[in-house]
Amino acid sequence: MMLLAKNSVAVRPSAARRSVVAKASSRPLWLPGSTPPAHLNGELPGDFGFDPLGLGANAETLKWFRESELVHSRWAMAAVAGILVQEIVRPDVFWYTAGSQVESPLGPLGLLAVEFFLMHWVEVRRWQDLRKPGSVDQDPIFSQYKLPPHEVGYPGGVFAPFIPGDLAELKVKEIKNGRLAMLAFIGFVMAAQVTGKGPIAALQEHLADPWGTTIFSKAAVVPGQAVAPPCKIPTSVSYKGIEIPTPCFLQGLWP
Repeated sequence: MMLLAKNSVAVRPSAARRSVVAKASSRPLWLPGSTPPAHLNGELPGDFGFDPLGLGANAETLKWFRESELVHSRWAMAAVAGILVQEIVRPDVFWYTAGSQVESPLGPLGLLAVEFFLMHWVEVRRWQDLRKPGSVDQDPIFSQYKLPPHEVGYPGGVFAPFIPGDLAELKVKEIKNGRLAMLAFIGFVMAAQVTGKGPIAALQEHLADPWGTTIFSKAAVVPGQAVAPPCKIPTSVSYKGIEIPTPCFLQGLWP
């Protein structure tokens, strides 16, 4: 009887492990059939078990990484949409140097000072909310306004007066589109530097000559030789009398 009891106790952990593995493997993963790290248990929106270097093993670090990814995703989506709309509305303006054509009564230094102040204000409050959730829900100027209780990164209230669907599903869609937008923005930057054109113009050029206009026609690496495309953007732009360097990004690593 004691032997049976010992055997039954010994079997239970292995059965539990099998159930955990089965549950983990049933999740959508970046590599089908793989076992995700223990710290990526599927609770975060868009968690597909990808962390080969274990960078998020620390719980506090993982919170910061998630918040950073979310903010960068939202900025990237806004940037990509803005670049595309701008090229559709004003195809004569190259988005890469469009900033140098902005007219501002503040001048470059005044504009920079305002941006620093406003971004510092917003980012400090966001950091405080991440460090101590709910600590900055009250409006510091208009005290009659306060955000409802919310998850960090999703303030709701005036920032989301209308939610068009299931919130959990929308969170996954947001992070997926945000990741795609971050990659798209990198592609826009590299295409601008290599072709000197916006993304729509570069796409039209490729569609007009699919075989002659590709990444391989711009750069090639063969034994003993590397053919790199020249940098097509100006080395600097002038704004209100201030010369701003605009070198190609990591051109030394091209192609």
